[in-house]
Amino acid sequence: MKKDRTKYLWYSVAIGALIIFALLILSSILDIGEKLRNISNILEYAFYALVAFIIIFVIIRPIVIIVKSPSLSIITATEKNSNKAYNIYKKVAKNIVKYNDVSKEETIMLTQYKNKEELLINLNYVFEKSIKGKINGIIIRNAKIVMISTAICQSARYDMATSFAVNLKMIKEEVMLCGFRPSFKNLSKLTINVFSTALIAEGLDNLTLSDVMPRSIMNSINEIPLLGKTLDSIMDGIANAILTIRIGCVARRYLYSDGNVVTKEDIRKNAYKETLLILPEVIKSTVAFFPNKVLKFFSKKEESET
Repeated sequence: MKKDRTKYLWYSVAIGALIIFALLILSSILDIGEKLRNISNILEYAFYALVAFIIIFVIIRPIVIIVKSPSLSIITATEKNSNKAYNIYKKVAKNIVKYNDVSKEETIMLTQYKNKEELLINLNYVFEKSIKGKINGIIIRNAKIVMISTAICQSARYDMATSFAVNLKMIKEEVMLCGFRPSFKNLSKLTINVFSTALIAEGLDNLTLSDVMPRSIMNSINEIPLLGKTLDSIMDGIANAILTIRIGCVARRYLYSDGNVVTKEDIRKNAYKETLLILPEVIKSTVAFFPNKVLKFFSKKEESET
């Protein structure tokens, strides 16, 4: 009974977080729509239609995909010989083939098997050989998106919406890659993490280098035109990327731990360790994203001012 109460508590908190996020976004949408109404009613309605389209494909569709995916819970793992477990394993195999670019050999292994024991062996083989290595790529790619978008756009509410949408997309991609989702309890925890990260992303927009750097260093930075503001944006991007990496690592740990006994402390410790390992690669590839033309633009601007 205690476990059931804990489970439903997580459900309630996650639903509450989603409602609060929806109200925050709705207030921003109505505010923009009211401003557009002063220009044209048609423009206002077009904006609402565009927002509805984005919400359906960026938020609602990923949630549906995640929820509809099968779950490999601890109960399922302890009943590997049951017909229920066998049906779930078949659905997982079907999802892996459907949503991923698997090799011909792996496709045959996941579609042509003699019995449930062979299917389980084949699933473990595909998961260990190809799927595990691809999850890091998903985390790095989405962390780069968050870092670039929040570094470029200086809007707190935009940072919140972007962080929420990209983290949701990342979890959906991890679920599609593995062919199954974490338990609803763990999904509720992930929802709360994503919502908290979105709120932190909104608050980070007001954080500047002067809040964390000594005054002597700030005086040197301020002597170089535009450098201080550029570094502020980069710092916001890196901070949001760290939060995204952590959510990706926690989601991965939940997927790995289904069917095994892994404590909350183990998940937290491993998430922090993996975040520190992945972050340098995200920063390196993101810095390489910005072309030399951007640097030339700033240098030309400085020359014209002198």
